[in-house]
Amino acid sequence: MTVTNRQITGLTAGVIAELVEKIGPSCQERHQARLAARSRKRAVGAGARHRLVFVDRLLATLVQFRCGVTHDVLACWFG
Repeated sequence: MTVTNRQITGLTAGVIAELVEKIGPSCQERHQARLAARSRKRAVGAGARHRLVFVDRLLATLVQFRCGVTHDVLACWFG
């Protein structure tokens, strides 16, 4: 059973694709605006990197909301 299975997320693959299409660009814009708004303490590009792409972060959030799993379980599922 994969994480995108409807029993785990509660949503179909089509609905998840719509969420990614609608939410993804605004999340990226908001992230870039936050980076531009604060004074820099490090060089551009320095610091922690997201290890999961946006779709995986969205799926992890959906699974956590629906199932209430711990971060340890999410770490096992998403590596």
